[in-house]
Amino acid sequence: MKRIFFFLALLMSAMTMSAAKNTKTTVSRIDPTDWFVGMKNPSVQLMVYGQGIRDVKSVTTDYPGVTIDSLVRLDSPNYLLVYLNLKDAKAGTMTLRFDKQKVSYTLKEREMSGDKRMGFTNADVLYMLMPDRFAQGAGHNPQIKGMRTYVEDRTKPSLRHGGDLNGIREHLDYFCDLGVTALWLTPVLENDSPDSENGYSTYHGYATTDYYRVDPRFGTNEDYRRLCDEAHQKGLKVVMDMIFNHSGFEHPWTQDMPTKDWLNQPEWLTEKQSGRDPMTGFTAKSDGTAPEKSKYLQTSYKLTPVVDPYASQVDLRETVEGWFVPSMPDLNQHNPHLMRYLIQNSIWWIETVGIDGIRMDTYPYAYADAMAQWMKELDDEYPNFNTVGETWVTEPAYTAAWQKDFALNSELQSLNSNAYNLKFRIPNSYLKTVMDFSFFDKLNQAKNEETDAWWTGLNRLYGSFVYDYLYPNPSSVMAFIENHDTDRFLGNGRDTLALKQALALLLTVNRIPQLYYGTEVLMNGTKEVTDGNVRKDFPGGFPGDTHNCFTHEGRSKAENAMFQWTSRLLHWRQGRSADGRSQGENEVITKGRQTQFIPYNGIYVIARQYEGRTVLTILNGTSKPATLEVERYQEVIGKATRVQDIPTGRYFDLSHDLTLKPRQSLVLAF
Repeated sequence: MKRIFFFLALLMSAMTMSAAKNTKTTVSRIDPTDWFVGMKNPSVQLMVYGQGIRDVKSVTTDYPGVTIDSLVRLDSPNYLLVYLNLKDAKAGTMTLRFDKQKVSYTLKEREMSGDKRMGFTNADVLYMLMPDRFAQGAGHNPQIKGMRTYVEDRTKPSLRHGGDLNGIREHLDYFCDLGVTALWLTPVLENDSPDSENGYSTYHGYATTDYYRVDPRFGTNEDYRRLCDEAHQKGLKVVMDMIFNHSGFEHPWTQDMPTKDWLNQPEWLTEKQSGRDPMTGFTAKSDGTAPEKSKYLQTSYKLTPVVDPYASQVDLRETVEGWFVPSMPDLNQHNPHLMRYLIQNSIWWIETVGIDGIRMDTYPYAYADAMAQWMKELDDEYPNFNTVGETWVTEPAYTAAWQKDFALNSELQSLNSNAYNLKFRIPNSYLKTVMDFSFFDKLNQAKNEETDAWWTGLNRLYGSFVYDYLYPNPSSVMAFIENHDTDRFLGNGRDTLALKQALALLLTVNRIPQLYYGTEVLMNGTKEVTDGNVRKDFPGGFPGDTHNCFTHEGRSKAENAMFQWTSRLLHWRQGRSADGRSQGENEVITKGRQTQFIPYNGIYVIARQYEGRTVLTILNGTSKPATLEVERYQEVIGKATRVQDIPTGRYFDLSHDLTLKPRQSLVLAF
């Protein structure tokens, strides 16, 4: 009997070995899909996907100038990292051998050196839009095969509406007519998450499931490239929205983590999700006994612990390691292989489609040192490129700490210097542009207040600009009055006097201004019911629209008046003529010294001056007529008398005091 069992054991072992020999490991995908020669950093990481690919015995190539520096075998058997050195390589098609399987991989020539790629600056005005909500192009397919369950329904504010990249491209002339110079699109990459049962979708784009593929509902990678090319031909830049903090739940990394530490708090993935309350973090028990604490960690959304010298460990951990929402896994940027993947991805999109800038979502939620590494590498390769980080705290001191070359007080740096807290201290971020949430916050308070002699109304804006000394470069701070995450500036009304004051300030102060789509035609809405109500469809962008704000004829009288007022100011700001032709940079805006006056008699005045030119932004911050005492502002007015208001074309006489109407705004140039 023992012999029989021994024989059977040998037979089973032989069959297992034979099956293993006959199992063919196949490469199913490589990220990045191709790469470029001539980069300053000649190293490239290839993330190779394939069932059991980790266990191939060898990876080789005989392509001239290419060496394989290392293979990294990860925890999951279905990934393999191959690090190549391309220092002496030329463009062409390389053959990689994974044991006996041959895989072709393309190395491309760069279209230009990195220093020739010019990012956005304070000479630009960014126009932020959501592809799903802006316009639908010809030939749009409402149901893409192979995508997880979704529907396009414009009556539902949280489902997809069917806007796409071709819709944006078909309206490029509109942006030129308006006078903006750069388009910031919310994320365009694949978000292949199914619609939820309660009517929500990832139309917004912030739950990436493929970092190298445009979402097919928006179009193809080629459509994205065509949009960028045609935008450039019309003098428009394109800014790409990226997210390094988290991915979408349906990303392959969530289903099959490359390493045990690829995500922050990955233990939660092993729990059964039924009965779990993601807001409390507890899992209900069917027997009615006390619930068990879930391993799920929700971020607190409080960003101050990242810079707080007295921050507790629990607060820091919740901010940086907690998940943004349960459907968006939190990526661990301290995993060097993951961070290399993300850094390369940003470079690939710059080289592949020619974007002119990056907006990084949820910037302080990720590890500061890892993000600084990314920014330093981008700055080295593309010294004239620009990235803006979302830094949502409404105090200038917080925002300034994230800008490139901000110097932290050495004594503060030494506080809380235990090993855990050091992970979160801010090194030099190398982030050139930060978002001015203080400007946004103060302006949205001021619009509902009377400007008094001390604190309220436009005094809030004065008090915010006072702290510009904290910024290493105030002219590279991005200001805005609203965006896709806030109530629209108009709320549910149409107060054009308040809007004109906001835009007059936004477009003349020492900042990079950002507009939100549709404001120029009085689009409004609030978030009290759903975010979708501040992300409505642009009128005229979709088949069947009877109201078309893309044309003068299609706009109402009020919409045309606001569009024309805004357009005149934008064209002047860019140094363009009335017909949109470029007349060179408006240096009083890009280089001019800024002088602000404490609000007096309810009137706030800011001056910009450069080489004999002056612009005065004058705002009556009260609901009553007010008198501007000209003599008080002689240091910036000088001998000027006859001056022109840019948005209206009207002339004013500064040889005597001016009477301003309630909430009137002027942008006087001389």
